[in-house]
Amino acid sequence: METLTLEQLHPEMVKWRRHLHAHPELSYQEKETSAYVAARLAEYGIEVKRSSSGYGLTGILKGDKPGKTVVLRADMDALAIREESGAEYASLNEGVMHACGHDGHTAMLLAAAAYYSGRRESIAGEVRFLFQPAEEICPGGALGLIAEGVLEGADAVYGLHLWTPLPVGTVGSAPGPLMASADEFFIDLIGKGGHGGMPHKAVDSIVAGAALVMQLQTIVSRSVDPLRPAVVSIGTFQSGTAQNVVAERTRITGTVRAFDEETRLLIRRRIEELTAAVAAAYGAESHLDYLMGYPPLVNHEAEFNRFFRVAPQALGNDVQVMLLEKLMPAEDFAYYVREIPGCFIFVGAGNPGKNAVYPHHHSKFDFDEEAMLHGARLLVAMADSCLNEQTGV
Repeated sequence: METLTLEQLHPEMVKWRRHLHAHPELSYQEKETSAYVAARLAEYGIEVKRSSSGYGLTGILKGDKPGKTVVLRADMDALAIREESGAEYASLNEGVMHACGHDGHTAMLLAAAAYYSGRRESIAGEVRFLFQPAEEICPGGALGLIAEGVLEGADAVYGLHLWTPLPVGTVGSAPGPLMASADEFFIDLIGKGGHGGMPHKAVDSIVAGAALVMQLQTIVSRSVDPLRPAVVSIGTFQSGTAQNVVAERTRITGTVRAFDEETRLLIRRRIEELTAAVAAAYGAESHLDYLMGYPPLVNHEAEFNRFFRVAPQALGNDVQVMLLEKLMPAEDFAYYVREIPGCFIFVGAGNPGKNAVYPHHHSKFDFDEEAMLHGARLLVAMADSCLNEQTGV
């Protein structure tokens, strides 16, 4: 197998990424994406193990010498967004778009696999290249893969996220909590409909709902420790059929973000209590559906320290290594680091000169493809550092 450098592989990364960008697939529907990845892995002589719980797959590369096992993970799914980037490689699937960089994540991991495929004799241990489906939609693809044993016998897991809010030429992470949990709630208030001119003979679910929205906004300010960041946001308020009718039903939906399980469960309890109490105060009934989504993503301190140690060596003086603030978006990589040590890292991919200025999940989202070389270098550097620890290299 030909020994290739990551610099030599960068044009391939761009080609892979642009193919995937033009052919995006939604969560739980990544059939062709998975087949494309499997074909590339096979070209480099890497064993492919397919998931039985979806379209995920793992490339397995065992070195010629015994040692540790490292898992490198990328996500593959796209979003239900109509692309408006105008790029020559724009989505050919109407209403579906890689608007979060997962095409780049997949290309970077393929490059890491290609890099290691030519170095099998020097690897002490095993590298698993985990291509995960369904990161964008709960319950996500991570849990199924973990249940199938993708982490069994592994010593560490690493993942990256291309991130346009950071300029290309920067990388960053943080020890401990890095990304928030993401839970959802759906509240139905049932009153008694009636004539808008005779509200005393009805139970107005809109008034009860308005009161509840205001009460829910007190949870973070009055129930949560102010030193523990948290968010309760109302996303929708749906009610009513006409201007002169007292609405019998109101539906309120929202999201909850927190960085530790204690705060997360406290907020859930307060939402349950306030929903029941406010509904009762207005003579309405309530039904609450509360969905626990991804947990907080908590980096292991030793693995974060590894990142901070190896990143400057791997990336050189042209790339700045940063300590990041906490981020409220969520990631199901959180499930992996609940099981084994690991670190999640952000790779700066924004560049106004290349129109890479739009936020993630935007219809005009794109990123600077130079960032993929930085990301691939990081994946290899993290894996090498872990694998070589026991050999003293």
